[in-house]
Amino acid sequence: MALRQKAAAFAASVTLTLMLTVVPAKAQLSDGVVRIGILNDQSGPYQDLAGPGSVVAAQLAAEDFGGKVAGGKIEIVSADHQNKPDVGAAIARRWFDEQAVDAIADVPTSSVAIAVQGVAREKHRIFLISGGSVTDLSGKYCSPYGIQTADDTYAYTSGTARAVVQNGGKTWFLLVADYAAGHAVEAQARAAIEKAGGQVVGSVRHPQGTADFAAYLLQAEASGAQVIGLGNYGNDTINSIKQSIEFGLTAKGRKLVSFGMFISDVHALGLKNAAGLQFAEGFYWNQNDATRAFAKRFEARTGKMPTRQQATTYATVVHYLKSIAATGTDAAEPVMARMRGTTMAYFGQDGRFRPDGRLVRDDYLWEVKTPAESTAPWDYYKLVRVIPASEAWLPIEESACPLLTKP
Repeated sequence: MALRQKAAAFAASVTLTLMLTVVPAKAQLSDGVVRIGILNDQSGPYQDLAGPGSVVAAQLAAEDFGGKVAGGKIEIVSADHQNKPDVGAAIARRWFDEQAVDAIADVPTSSVAIAVQGVAREKHRIFLISGGSVTDLSGKYCSPYGIQTADDTYAYTSGTARAVVQNGGKTWFLLVADYAAGHAVEAQARAAIEKAGGQVVGSVRHPQGTADFAAYLLQAEASGAQVIGLGNYGNDTINSIKQSIEFGLTAKGRKLVSFGMFISDVHALGLKNAAGLQFAEGFYWNQNDATRAFAKRFEARTGKMPTRQQATTYATVVHYLKSIAATGTDAAEPVMARMRGTTMAYFGQDGRFRPDGRLVRDDYLWEVKTPAESTAPWDYYKLVRVIPASEAWLPIEESACPLLTKP
């Protein structure tokens, strides 16, 4: 039997097993409250792309249900994991053991997300991975209690790399962050570039929170590469782009490509510095009526437009709450079976879950507008192409998720 058929058969058996779990005859919540923990960077380099904004996004999701589901109150709690796996794991354990948190959502910084995935698996609690981006979260670290809805490293690396190579960017230098997501971007970008007919002529890793990129940019310039691919996030992305421009690399014809751009980064850079940058991401506030409706609510609360991570946290929490409403319980097994077994509404798309927990839907390649092209505040992106779901995500045949190997 082919791997795809085995995966489908196993998914069906897992779903049946979870659905056969005893569910109370009456709607029942474990303590009368559905408690969701938003765990992210609240004070460091990623606070703008997730941070307090993701908490607001989850609160907006709860408000969609009137603050109640299955007869119980919805409560949103939050904490700062400080981008440290041990801190994140400790918070997750305390939430599950002492504070009756039913599910954790968001969790940028993939090393922290991997640690939280382990705790959630051990405790049989739900992990809504709307922030952690390393593909391994639905690969070798997959869990029957986790779903990954965040744009992952494969999606925002491979599509972008292929398009740039096809448009003439043949030689690359990769500048990536020295942690799990950065390592994944480096490997996946290299594979995509070479498969498309390009060449990686050099690469270097930098620590999280780097202030001075001079030494790394000198290496990139000396390589002679046409394209400098940036596999970093938040303030690191902003600083590396600003310093590349200050060093004159773009004036000398080098093209900058980001594998982790957020609208908060474009806003911080300004269109003068960011114009022409291309990147893949699944959400843009001005994309359609559904994105604009959510963005209007979010802006009214925060004064900003939502990033894709904040929007994904909203959509994922809504899907979780819908599943509780449908099953009448907050027990992890029936709720997870419902979430995986139904499509998830994602701002005009209906995404589906694979047996490894990965949400699949179309993705998009964007380019940042020039100042002359922008006609309103936050009018930053123009669409280059739709990346169909069949191309956007790691093929399931290549997934290392242990769940797929079971009979």
